Amino acid sequence: MSNDAPPLPTTFITPASWTETLRIGECFPTAQPMEVDLGCGKGRFLLARAAGHPDRNFLGVDRLLVRLRKVDRRIVRRGLPNVRLLRIESAYALTHLIPPQSVTVFYVFFPDPWPKRRHHPRRLFSTTFLASVRRTLVNGGVIHTATDHADYGAYIRKCFAADPAFTSIPPFEPVAEERTDFECLFVEQGLTIHRSSYQLNPAV
Repeated sequence: MSNDAPPLPTTFITPASWTETLRIGECFPTAQPMEVDLGCGKGRFLLARAAGHPDRNFLGVDRLLVRLRKVDRRIVRRGLPNVRLLRIESAYALTHLIPPQSVTVFYVFFPDPWPKRRHHPRRLFSTTFLASVRRTLVNGGVIHTATDHADYGAYIRKCFAADPAFTSIPPFEPVAEERTDFECLFVEQGLTIHRSSYQLNPAV
């Protein structure tokens, strides 16, 4: 077999620097509003949402390479030009890589609840995380959350309630084909899904 075969297409973003903000305009073939799925997992929501909204760009962020490789192959097979993947911790992506005021919508579905009190500092949602969300959202941008863990759901609502930059809005409800694998599993188990959504108050 020849070693000169072209590389397989991929949707992975490989930053020139992991400490500088991405040039988002160079990551997608078309300039259009960008939505970000933090912790995109197996990609069920990401792919369905991107297929249904070709007028928007979608960035899936996750830290597990094996999982992202499978998502990558599915994106390529389906021919979705408006999806890119980034392998990194969500908090790091927001702090260092995603440019200011570049995101119209964040989705954070079923993050690790770290239920033990001594592990609460490891939770994604914090004052630092919300500061990064404020920095990267456009004016009037929104963030949608979902968790099966009642205590974590209350904790998330408490975090946003303490930040005057955000206003609670009606929770985002995905259509059936957009439900994540976790949500499908939790619904089968009869668990309640705790959803909340927030809008960044437009700058005056």
